[in-house]
Amino acid sequence: MIALEELLQKRILVLDGAMGTMIQTYGFEEADYRGDKFLNHPCPVKGNNDMLSITQPDTIKEIHRKYYEAGADIVETNTFSSTTIGMADYQMESFVYELNYQSAKIAREVADEFSAITPDKPRFVAGSIGPTNRTASMSPDVNDPGYRAVTFDQLVEAYRQQVEGLVAGGVDILLVETVFDTLNAKAALFAIDGLKTENNWSHPIMVSGTITDASGRTLSGQTVEAFLISMTHIPLLSIGFNCALGADQLHPYLQRLSTQSPFYTSAHPNAGLPNAFGAYDQTPEEMQKLIESYLADGLVNIIGGCCGTTPDHIRLIAEVAAKYQPRTIKIDS
Repeated sequence: MIALEELLQKRILVLDGAMGTMIQTYGFEEADYRGDKFLNHPCPVKGNNDMLSITQPDTIKEIHRKYYEAGADIVETNTFSSTTIGMADYQMESFVYELNYQSAKIAREVADEFSAITPDKPRFVAGSIGPTNRTASMSPDVNDPGYRAVTFDQLVEAYRQQVEGLVAGGVDILLVETVFDTLNAKAALFAIDGLKTENNWSHPIMVSGTITDASGRTLSGQTVEAFLISMTHIPLLSIGFNCALGADQLHPYLQRLSTQSPFYTSAHPNAGLPNAFGAYDQTPEEMQKLIESYLADGLVNIIGGCCGTTPDHIRLIAEVAAKYQPRTIKIDS
């Protein structure tokens, strides 16, 4: 199979779109989430999309298949919240390894199915590693600024369990994404680096941060440049931004990142900003036009979509991405 980095030098690769947005279209209720395995689980689980890899695997496979059919080169596993920290809300901490393993296995099977059909266009699987719902840098209690809801060591252990399941299930890439707190991301990278050393793994790492608002900073206060510098202590395949902003709002920050980064750059923005009901109204055609400005400016090597994006969005993004050359990494002499 053609190597990932070899492809990145030749063309812009396409990442998939939103998993949650697609899951919502199926209208699953509590019983659908539970399935047979969790029929007697002690707390409500509706909304725990990651567990659908166990209870509704055919649906998750179908979503992956739709994104590959739309032109995606890389799909993300259905594991955004699959850590002991994220699963604590559903009393499912003991199922973390299984969640990650099954999600990766499902995506791997679909990727191999498509790669076999078109060997000249191999498909890849990125293990989605979300930020968790706790922050190591800030206190959740305004009356106690020194308090932390989680420690660095707790995050490292949680991420180790997640990554072990993802790799066992067959991912090609480890994607630390939607980074709003760089200390959380560093815990994930520390866990990954330790496991790579212990097991002689060679999985490439993608990192994708989140600019939270018009301040141009992450939630923990870093500028684009500070975020980049703080991530360069470990070899990365790519660094980029996703979520929070639509493609137009993200453009200037991606431009700043692109001029500085020694790695490949990625972007998977939302389909615009959410409306009053939390839905995303930006059409595939509107998003394609905005994404084309990234491509024309030579800003990205990997492009996809986040919240609100569907296979229709990815199809038009893939069409326009095929017309442009990938960003060239600038190496200082």
